[in-house]
Amino acid sequence: MNRIIWVLVLIAIINSMGFGIIIPLLYPYGKKFGVTEHTIGLLTAAFSIAQFFATPVLGSLSDKWGRKPLLVISLIGTAASFVMFGFANSIFMLFAARILDGLTGGNISVAQAMISDISSPKERAKNFGILGSAFGFGFVIGPAIGGLLSKFGLKVPFFFAAGIAVIGVLLTLFFLKETNQNKNARSAAKKGEFSFLSLITVLKKPVIGTAIFTGFLLTMAQFTMLIGFQTFSVDELKLSPTQIGVFYGGFGISGILMQMLVPAVKKVIPSQATILLISTLFCLGMMVLAGFATGIILFAIPIGIYGLFNGLRNPMLNAIIADHNEGNGKGEVMGVNQSYASIGQTLGPVTAGLITAISIHSIFFLASLYILIALLFSIRLISKENP
Repeated sequence: MNRIIWVLVLIAIINSMGFGIIIPLLYPYGKKFGVTEHTIGLLTAAFSIAQFFATPVLGSLSDKWGRKPLLVISLIGTAASFVMFGFANSIFMLFAARILDGLTGGNISVAQAMISDISSPKERAKNFGILGSAFGFGFVIGPAIGGLLSKFGLKVPFFFAAGIAVIGVLLTLFFLKETNQNKNARSAAKKGEFSFLSLITVLKKPVIGTAIFTGFLLTMAQFTMLIGFQTFSVDELKLSPTQIGVFYGGFGISGILMQMLVPAVKKVIPSQATILLISTLFCLGMMVLAGFATGIILFAIPIGIYGLFNGLRNPMLNAIIADHNEGNGKGEVMGVNQSYASIGQTLGPVTAGLITAISIHSIFFLASLYILIALLFSIRLISKENP
């Protein structure tokens, strides 16, 4: 089991690092093909929208065919999309590359299903925390690597990202064991016949549906905050791109550190729903303080504390979902969960862009509203969670 976890950790770092490498380059690279400050939002959203529809299907197929082949397919699709970026000669090819990556982007949900397969209820939060830390680490170092490689040409980071995705494919093929022992079962085969109605029916499950919707709200809040973070850092604090990069890196590292401390937190507070409630309460308070900030110190402190407690979100929610989903449909449910996270990643920036007409500070108050609603659902989770 430990070997499977650490192979998944390596794959997660490679996958998220490749994704992080290209994010800062999308706009400067796409400008020569006609991408503007308006269409860059559409280019970014294309990935999330494609992922919304694809991840539950991939997760459901992993219940039927096994996790390993679906993870290989996802990583191959990611590698192919990066190659398409490198050889792009039009804006349409850029959109095709982002959509392909989204359609095959079931890496996270399949990896989460594998963790759920091999983890006992007692170990799930810790193992989800380890996996989350790996994805977070890749996202933090990816942009820095992309910036360094771009000095050799804007195409170089895309081909490098494709190369490390191929390494992920090889690691999966040769070092990762299949974890879905029920893949050939009749019930698993039925689960493989995915229906998009699952996107609605899963939400009707008392605990799982509440946890997924809570995660959707908190994800939307985070990506709303990130728009405010960027605009406030540039327009109000007058930070340079390098300073913003360091600032954002610190935010990411704080979340990673908290995910690594999940076992210690669980020893103090055994209830995952209670941990989620406390962390959400802290996130709400810090987001409100960020909305009133007037200088870099008053802004950095609440953002840093928010990043710290926000790091507990995914490990706790994923563990709650897995604990109440002991059947053969783990991949499908994790895929649905990732689908709603993708929509949260899309709606957050869109709503943040609309509310900037009022003020930059209003973005943080909008994020606070989303967290407040999530807090109410967190209270509901406590009442439904089995001890």
